[in-house]
This record gives sequence, C-alpha cells and structure tokens, in this order.
Amino acid sequence: MGSKGDSYDNALAETINGLYKAEVIHRRGPWKTKQAVELATLEWVAWFNHHRLMEPLGYVPPAEFEANYHRQRAGQAATV
Repeated sequence: MGSKGDSYDNALAETINGLYKAEVIHRRGPWKTKQAVELATLEWVAWFNHHRLMEPLGYVPPAEFEANYHRQRAGQAATV
C-alpha cells in the first residue's frame, strides 16, 4: 500500500479529472444548468464503474472486478 496524498494519488486524480472533462464537460456542453452537469456526472460515473470494460482487469467493469475480488476473499476466509 502506498501513502495517501503522494504524487501517485495526485497523478491518478488528474488523469480521471482530465478524462471526465474531455468526455463529459467539453464534449456534451455547453451546459444550461448546474443540475444538467450533475446529472451528466452521475451518468458518467455509473458508466465508468459499471459498464466500461477495462483491459487490465480482464475486460470486465471495475465494479464487477471488485465484487469478484471480495467474493473470492470471503470464500477464502470461509475455508480457513
């Protein structure tokens, strides 16, 4: 585990922020209301976590990968 607040955390945050701005804010704007931006953000976050397939994770969405990880850990703990 790394430390919190180090340059790696900052680089990851900047990458995600840049991706969000490119895919949502700039591509789908101009925005008429704050609520429209909020709704678009919620939709993007849901897609990013539950539908986007990630090659490094075996072409599964991050939420599915995490659920599988926790299910596997629970199974291992039950057998110990």
